[in-house]
Amino acid sequence: MENPFKFGTIVEADYFTDRTKEVAYITQFLNSANHLILISPRRFGKSSVVSKAVKLSGRKSITLNLQQVTSVTDLSAKLLREFFKIHAFERIRHLITHFRIIPTISTNALTGAMDVSFQPDVDAAVLLEDVMALIENAHTEEDRMIVVLDEFQEILELSPYLDKKLRAIMQQQKHINYILLGSQESMMTDIFEKKKSPFYHFGQLMRLGKLPREDFFDYLSKRLAGIFPDEADALADSILDYTSCHPYYSQQLASNIWQLGILEPENKDVFNAAIEYIVTSHGLDYERLWVRFNKTNKWILQQLSTNRNLQTGEHRTSTIYSALKRLQIEGYVIYSDRYEIEDPFFKEWIKRGA
Repeated sequence: MENPFKFGTIVEADYFTDRTKEVAYITQFLNSANHLILISPRRFGKSSVVSKAVKLSGRKSITLNLQQVTSVTDLSAKLLREFFKIHAFERIRHLITHFRIIPTISTNALTGAMDVSFQPDVDAAVLLEDVMALIENAHTEEDRMIVVLDEFQEILELSPYLDKKLRAIMQQQKHINYILLGSQESMMTDIFEKKKSPFYHFGQLMRLGKLPREDFFDYLSKRLAGIFPDEADALADSILDYTSCHPYYSQQLASNIWQLGILEPENKDVFNAAIEYIVTSHGLDYERLWVRFNKTNKWILQQLSTNRNLQTGEHRTSTIYSALKRLQIEGYVIYSDRYEIEDPFFKEWIKRGA
């Protein structure tokens, strides 16, 4: 019997959890010539939402995660590689001849995939202009391409003034819809909402929050009922209470509960057993993370793990605020209506030693 819960990768088809309104909005938005900026904390499912909306649009698309990009030259090579997955080289050979820097293109004999590389010490700015011009010129107003750039805030780390270069190129393009995703809210807000930023008001801003509890409850309960017909509703409620409706961790906990129901049908407390298994299996990873934190960060995480007040007088308000912002950027803390530890199992691990 296949586990009905999936986490850790882009979720599609039967594993997709609601988000009906968001998917419909993005799909409809793609009928315009405008660009979309989507912001949400890590693991809230923004990549899955966009992936589903893009597929429903029926349009050609390129998706690239900028966390996997190491330089501007690497960005150009990866964009070109993704482009070749959609357009056969023979169809656009004549467009490549207009490149000022000619790439080395090879084909994997087994998979047929195109590989792209460039000579070292090339002018990265010229290279990026050529690749993005190719993507633009290969399409028309009636056949616009969708380009999805995930973790877009990483452009600030790749090269100085890359944001200015990208904006200068993008604003001239007529045949591309850009969807720019980001998980670091403060950085993404600076990029798209500060007047001095090159990307100020570049597109429609959209924020993705946690899943509505009622919808998520129905999703979990229906899938747990196959193994726990009498306990499915109670388990779904307990999962959402524990994870605060976080999409990724709710799926992870539900998956482990379901697995225990199959492997240990005699277990009367699968909920706590699943939590224990996850916390224990990640214990070494959590310990490695913990030793990297300074004393202030450790104190803040301990306070948050037990829902204690941060304003105790032990640290200055400015120190606490700065530390929280850094923990947010690094992905350990999120803020919705309050500050909380992003990973409930890491929170459990901290609480046990607090």
